[in-house]
Amino acid sequence: MTPRLNFVNSSRVHLAREMKAFAKRTKAGMLVLDAGAGKSPYKHLFKHVRYEAADFAEFDTRYAPLNYVCDLTDIPVEDNRFDRIILNQVLEHLPEPKQVLVELYRVLKPGGLILCTCPLFYPEHHGPYDFFRYTQYGLRKLFTEAGFRVQRLDWLEGYFGTVGFQFHEMSRRLPRDARTVAADWRAIYLQPLLSVTRLISKLLAGAYSRADLRWRYKKSGMPKNYLVIAKKPRQPA
Repeated sequence: MTPRLNFVNSSRVHLAREMKAFAKRTKAGMLVLDAGAGKSPYKHLFKHVRYEAADFAEFDTRYAPLNYVCDLTDIPVEDNRFDRIILNQVLEHLPEPKQVLVELYRVLKPGGLILCTCPLFYPEHHGPYDFFRYTQYGLRKLFTEAGFRVQRLDWLEGYFGTVGFQFHEMSRRLPRDARTVAADWRAIYLQPLLSVTRLISKLLAGAYSRADLRWRYKKSGMPKNYLVIAKKPRQPA
């Protein structure tokens, strides 16, 4: 039987695994803040704890119920309120990321953990609220300067996942009609190139994205996203 080679977003699969592990580390009765919660896609993993959601709710989308409609630089709660914080795919949308991390540090209990994921390689999205992409060095600097101790800074997916996504974008974004690029006779040469590339890219997108689910290759290349798990020290530095 020929294996299915449809594209799968391996980043979401890896993120779901990380979120399950993080939720498992969250003890019953703890209070969790989903910062920039959006549709709260991982709320179901935290049924054993108290869950609160915050978002500025400015995107044209349907939001899950929010406890706090606010800017993440000014969350209307007391110091040291939360045991855990989730900041998934939000940091790139914040014009003042350092100030947000300082605020999240304020509302996190000493000894509490924050999980953050954010992109290094991804197209612009949710404009005009898309400001940054992050390297591992930038992330470590931001979290450390906010007061956190980074426990883990890792690729979310492997390079196969990034390659699969690149091919997926190529299969979707390359022009279908060469005449939209070359308005003269040269379009007859460009059209086969575009058509063959789009077809091959679609097949390779499926192959590489599925390979990433089995082999998270991290020896070279780059991830689409980084994962950070950081802790608020029990005693100030």
